[in-house]
Amino acid sequence: MFLNNALTVALMAAAAYAASPIVCNLKALTPAERAHHTALSEKLRAAAVSRQEMPDGLAFHLNPSGMTLVELADWVDAERRCCPFLDFRITLEREGGGLQLALTGRPGVREFLLSDFAKVAPTR
Repeated sequence: MFLNNALTVALMAAAAYAASPIVCNLKALTPAERAHHTALSEKLRAAAVSRQEMPDGLAFHLNPSGMTLVELADWVDAERRCCPFLDFRITLEREGGGLQLALTGRPGVREFLLSDFAKVAPTR
């Protein structure tokens, strides 16, 4: 009986922490938030100087004059709500260097990102 109850609790805990599907939740943002996010996405694409493929995702080197840190943080805030399966990392390089955004995650995320960002910046 104890083992049966312990197994049930373990299965329930695993289900509670099940990974979200690798799809965007288009209902996560209001229409106004979606419009703002779309505009920031275009800025991000235009600011991308290069794209680097990583085993678990993609990294983008951004021109800081094309997108500010505040704008990038705003984009990440919205993106994490519609794509909760992504991990985000923003890197600011020393002495006024570039701005880098890494999008990573579990298996399958890299392929998802490649389909969405295929035409963004050359691979370096």
